[in-house]
Amino acid sequence: MEIIPAIDLIDGKCVRLTCGAFDQKKVYNENPLEVAKQFEDGGIRRLHLVDLDGAKTGHIINNKVLAAICTKTKLIVDFGGGLNTNNDLSIAFDSGAQMITGGSIAVKNRELFIQWLSEYGVQRIILGADVRNNKIAVKGWQEESELTINQLLESYVPFGIKKVICTDISKDGAMQGPSFDLYQQLQTDFPGLDFIASGGVTTMDDVLKLKEMGMHGAIIGKAIYEGTILLDELSKMIIH
Repeated sequence: MEIIPAIDLIDGKCVRLTCGAFDQKKVYNENPLEVAKQFEDGGIRRLHLVDLDGAKTGHIINNKVLAAICTKTKLIVDFGGGLNTNNDLSIAFDSGAQMITGGSIAVKNRELFIQWLSEYGVQRIILGADVRNNKIAVKGWQEESELTINQLLESYVPFGIKKVICTDISKDGAMQGPSFDLYQQLQTDFPGLDFIASGGVTTMDDVLKLKEMGMHGAIIGKAIYEGTILLDELSKMIIH
């Protein structure tokens, strides 16, 4: 299972929200590159970098932070937040992102997202499925669509989608454990997809349970910053 720490960006700083609420942000470090280097020094290989400013405004904002991390570390970075045009995508890849995560665009501009899948391949384009009450949320979780998560996934399976980051917004940053039942159901319904759990991962027991379930990856954010999961514990799970 891939171990993927997360850095969320607002105003160029490393922050975490609670259940997607922008008014409940906590700044953990004003220098995200410093955090990324700590991850790398701790044996981490992957990074999930989220431009929350971009997600809220609808266009990429924190690309300079992305470029700095990609230039000054060897982390494999997937980047999301505010990627809604070909220009946004070009900026992300030109800044060094190896993969991007598309959430809002997959709902609001299917034609363009399908074009990205075809042009860049399913290993580089990840579907971001952010769920609240079984409905897909978009625009930095500020809006709820009418689509259920199953409907979203069903609509992209024919186009070869492979990697899916699934976030239960009600769990994100709440430090109460992830949505095991949701992930179990999704793996049963879509056995051909590689699901990456996001939201609520709080302890190493959570990480180990996700691995035992057969999840492709786990994104871990606040638990690292709050010290309930240690980098050296995660590093032991990574094959070097």
